[in-house]
Amino acid sequence: MNRINMKELGFTDKFAAEAALYDGLYIGRIFSQYKDIYKVMCENGELRAKVSGKFRFETKLKSDFPAVGDFIMLDRNENVTGNAVIHHVLPRKSAFIRKAAGKSNIEQVVASNIDRIFICMSLNKDFNLRRLERYLSIGWDSGAIPVVILTKSDLCDDVEQRICEVETVAVGADVLVTSATQEHSYYKVLQYIKESQTAAFIGSSGVGKSTLINYLIGEERLGTNGLRNDDKGKHTTTRRELILLKNGGMVIDTPGMRELGLENTDLSVAFSDIDKLASMCRFHDCTHTREPGCAVQQAICDGILDAGRFSNYQKLKKEAKYEGLTSRQIETMKMNEMFKNVGGMKNARRFLKKNTKY
Repeated sequence: MNRINMKELGFTDKFAAEAALYDGLYIGRIFSQYKDIYKVMCENGELRAKVSGKFRFETKLKSDFPAVGDFIMLDRNENVTGNAVIHHVLPRKSAFIRKAAGKSNIEQVVASNIDRIFICMSLNKDFNLRRLERYLSIGWDSGAIPVVILTKSDLCDDVEQRICEVETVAVGADVLVTSATQEHSYYKVLQYIKESQTAAFIGSSGVGKSTLINYLIGEERLGTNGLRNDDKGKHTTTRRELILLKNGGMVIDTPGMRELGLENTDLSVAFSDIDKLASMCRFHDCTHTREPGCAVQQAICDGILDAGRFSNYQKLKKEAKYEGLTSRQIETMKMNEMFKNVGGMKNARRFLKKNTKY
């Protein structure tokens, strides 16, 4: 039986040093998950595994459970009777984490230990710069390098204009354009996936992720579907899966997602152009509203900065700040901001109480 070289699956010296701490256990990488059962690749091949009872009891957060792309420690490395048992998840070098939008605080690791994140957006009615900014913010925060892929260029009448619009928000990220009618357009995507490296494909349903991955694999392995009549995507991928490519690279296909919550996300990279402008304002505590000498507002007036981009930046900053808090905590933070010039909400209450007596 041919042994699998784990280094070809992205197992680096750093992971090896972590794995050495667990004597008597074996290394594996998770390739897919279905409910509580994981498909794992080990030196001796593929096996099925589940987490130990102790792991399940001691783990409090959903994001700490094994995810596709994780390197884990098992009680065996060969396919014998019954499922293997996962005892530990090695520290992740990167992770694209999806937080449920709204009041839920549940975090879900979409893809782990990835080198690149391909953010896919189609050039039809799915085109949405504000959503792309959200994806890029979380993409940069994951520890991997984002690349924007604009799909279905054959359905767009003005591709160059769309590219220019995307380049204004995709600061620091490369932008690629693909079309189902031009197979050669997929070759440039493959150049970004080197041997032993892992790339994850992220985007809304129906934008063409599965079609793109099928071209990279060289076969129709993943089901594909277009957009519905209302231009919302159909979910053709129902679970995450890590797939080996012929060039030695790996890709992770993910289910489509439209809403992404922010949890303490650092926006400084995705919006580095705005941060640079803010550093040029006359006042260091400029709110970029009505202050004289505001470089941000001047850039908007001069057409250098899009007002919609700045508005979305402010919205995402507030969302990242308030994510994970209860409605009462959010209200307290807002009130403290309103009364920060008089020493916060506590002093405001004292002032109101004193004046009520009179």
